[in-house]
Amino acid sequence: MFDLRAIRENPDAFRTAWERKASGLGSNVDAILAAADKVRVATTAKQEAETVRNTNSKLIGKAKGQGDEAEAQRLMAAVAEAKATIESAGADEVAAQAELDALLMGLPNLPLAEVPEGADEENNVQQGNGWGDPKTFSFEPKDHADLGAALKTKLGQPMMDFEAAAAMSGARFVALRGGLAKLERALAAFMLDTQTDKNGYEEVSPPLLVRDNALKGTGQLPKFEEDLFQAGDDHYLIPTAEVPLTNLVRETILSDDQLPLRMTAHTPCFRSEAGSAGRDTKGMIRLHQFNKVEMVSIVRNEAEGLDELERMTTCAEGILEALNLPYRRMLLCTGDMGFGARKTFDLEVWLPSQNTYREISSCSYCGDFQARRMAARWRPSPTEETPKPKPQFVHTLNGSGLAVGRTLVAVLENYQNEDGSITVPDVLRPYMGGLEVIA
Repeated sequence: MFDLRAIRENPDAFRTAWERKASGLGSNVDAILAAADKVRVATTAKQEAETVRNTNSKLIGKAKGQGDEAEAQRLMAAVAEAKATIESAGADEVAAQAELDALLMGLPNLPLAEVPEGADEENNVQQGNGWGDPKTFSFEPKDHADLGAALKTKLGQPMMDFEAAAAMSGARFVALRGGLAKLERALAAFMLDTQTDKNGYEEVSPPLLVRDNALKGTGQLPKFEEDLFQAGDDHYLIPTAEVPLTNLVRETILSDDQLPLRMTAHTPCFRSEAGSAGRDTKGMIRLHQFNKVEMVSIVRNEAEGLDELERMTTCAEGILEALNLPYRRMLLCTGDMGFGARKTFDLEVWLPSQNTYREISSCSYCGDFQARRMAARWRPSPTEETPKPKPQFVHTLNGSGLAVGRTLVAVLENYQNEDGSITVPDVLRPYMGGLEVIA
């Protein structure tokens, strides 16, 4: 949601920012102001009618006590007319407020001034020269899906089984077995240990089912309902742990000494991928169910938020560097950023089979966009000048630390050997019982 007073006071700033996000969005400012005027007019009419009703209701008894029946009848007629106005104006108020809320809930966050303008990923800007050199192979590197299918368990079953998963669940699911199942678990454990023990995030085991108000709070609803899996009438499967982690501060007032608040979780994530028909249909790049280690930070303001974005992105980069996986950092342009983000860094890992970099983490600063939708606030510490400071909206961030499935893909492709075996990265061997090669 947005501060309606701020839109009224500086509509051109909002028009410009939304136009940078997508052409035509700026016209919503006029629609917002018109809807807000409808709410104001209806509310005023209702309140004035309530005053008439209340005032005249008190006078009816007095008129009857004085035997002035004509005056009593006039007053009763005025009360009846006021009640009718209250009902009609109340209905107008509800309709106008619903129109206003729909506009405010359906509009994306405002990109920061330093975010480059552009329509899609072609306009993203690489930051620096990247990290690590892509490995040179003495053979033609294979795709992770081919590598995984060729690796067999002791019973001869593929360690990466798309056919069995499709038979029970349909396309874009996978069943991992044996060494690859253990490698996936090792990656998640390594990521969690790093984010908690080294980087100071608190581990959380959150619900995987949430109600619609939680998804509205983080911005997935109402705009992206088609991307979600609904479970029954009241719940949705989470598309990312960002949703339950961020909603842990919903409708709360945090104290100054509780911030910054940093949380992490390893969960399955569920996405319909409604807008990705035909993209990455082979392999594990784009599945309906995948595992991810998510990071969420709650901070006080924009200055802290931008510092935290750098910190969070560095925490994600540390995982790739520990795994010795070449990557680059991209600053996303206005058109490629997520709905709730004001600024986003993507990390892209090198995939030898595609001879290119692919997204493996996205870290975003959201400002107070989510906090306003969730009524999440913090109270500054009192001072002599401000002994009773008013609560302020917190600022939120979220990022992948990392997407476990895509990290597994990167490890398989970058650590493959000519015979199809996979060398286990050094940092994962303690999680693999000392195993050095998956063959």
